[in-house]
Amino acid sequence: MKYIGALDQGTTSTRFILFDTKGSIVASNQQEHQQIFPEPGWVEHDPWEIWDNASECITKTLRKVEASGSDISCVGITNQRETIVAWNPKTGKVWHNAIVWQDLRGSELINKLKETVDLPWLTEKSGLIFSPYFAASKIAWLLDNVSGLRPEAEKGNVVFGTIDTWLTWNLTGGKALVTDVTNASRYMLMNIKTCQWDDELLALFRVPKCSLPTIVPSSGVVYANTSTNGPFRTEVPVCGILGDQQAALFGQACFTEGLGKSTYGTGCFLLVNTGTKLCTSKLGLLTTVAYQIGDAKPVYALEGSVAVAGSLVQWARDNLKIVSSPQELDKLATSVPDCGGVYIVPAFSGLFAPYWRSEARGVIAGLTGFATRAHLCRAILESTAFQANDIFESMEVDSGIHMTTLKVDGGLTNSEPLMEFQSDLLGIPVIRPLVVETTALGAAYAAGLSVGIWKDMDELASYWKEDRRWKPTMEKSVRDKKIRLWRKAVSRTLNWISVDSEELES
Repeated sequence: MKYIGALDQGTTSTRFILFDTKGSIVASNQQEHQQIFPEPGWVEHDPWEIWDNASECITKTLRKVEASGSDISCVGITNQRETIVAWNPKTGKVWHNAIVWQDLRGSELINKLKETVDLPWLTEKSGLIFSPYFAASKIAWLLDNVSGLRPEAEKGNVVFGTIDTWLTWNLTGGKALVTDVTNASRYMLMNIKTCQWDDELLALFRVPKCSLPTIVPSSGVVYANTSTNGPFRTEVPVCGILGDQQAALFGQACFTEGLGKSTYGTGCFLLVNTGTKLCTSKLGLLTTVAYQIGDAKPVYALEGSVAVAGSLVQWARDNLKIVSSPQELDKLATSVPDCGGVYIVPAFSGLFAPYWRSEARGVIAGLTGFATRAHLCRAILESTAFQANDIFESMEVDSGIHMTTLKVDGGLTNSEPLMEFQSDLLGIPVIRPLVVETTALGAAYAAGLSVGIWKDMDELASYWKEDRRWKPTMEKSVRDKKIRLWRKAVSRTLNWISVDSEELES
């Protein structure tokens, strides 16, 4: 049997999954990587650790089914977006740890640009808003702060690539130096209409065009074959790339205008397909490229992003140490009927959509002596649902689309209390597919389309199957009260004024 491989590189781990021609999972392996926090608000990854983990995942997955690289028809890649690696594509020298999408070190530059550059101009150009979330300010920081980097970048000896570029370059032995249009749309350097690097945006952030990868379609093109020296030990076409959230949209078969999904992973991301027309938000959402197949027009999406979702569960386990596993957190959360008046706003990296306040910081509101560990666990889960609801409401107003159901995916969809509460807040059914790993599935679909495994999008849509459906049961008056208290808690984070260490010492 020939398999389709998907390399899924996320914020906290890397997975390689083998799919069959019906889109079912055959085998997989997953490896976590270190989260590096050099300073408050800074987040880094080791690029070589990510590549080593990717290689190990591929090797171990193939062993599980006693397969070799020759049994793989093609490989697709999906990745954490906005995270930037700077390296010399000729020598492999990495100039700095990868700067992760959650990192805030670009805030100073962004704040300066806000004073002189009109937001409507930026949004018209890039589809985005001023935020250190996107790759441009991270690249600018590297150019200004890493000794010797700028002159080398201007000579073409450095590439600034998102993780898809880094993995493709490694997999192909340096033959491909590309990023697909969905990842490129998250740099804040690509023109959202032409889908090419924009000279005015490059000048704004002082980024040399020669230091960026080539923008390619998400599917329909073989970028290069894998190296015989790599983990596949043979040549396999690498022919599908999608940023993780766009990959989940693709894997959920949201190919029609108006269809949307919400992914619950490290963060939470809601995307709605808006077709080939650009839909500009007035309520803090982003216009992004959903996918592009070969020479066809790109398909766009509206997106709302939440920085902290599953990572809040990880924080409760690793930092607070109030639980030993997500399963224990779920058990505690279901042991109480509600949050006991406790609301957690996890603005660890500021607040993303629809607020976009990088200076905001997390709060726990409503604490009384009544609150227990179980109430905190429930508040942790509910915070993700509240954040998703904020985005959902903005999405309906901006798009003019009334959504009657929401497709969901990602690891947190295994949390029964979270999915129940999400359905209650939205007031519509929440539906989980049979294959929850829709991010990897989307990458596999993009690759398989490129080499003729599947004939068209209709065939892919036919493989989507429902696994579980949650329906709302909460009374409207209760829901409205909870949302009102949530927004009161959010207001506390927006009023936060950070105090630096010198002020504290004085």
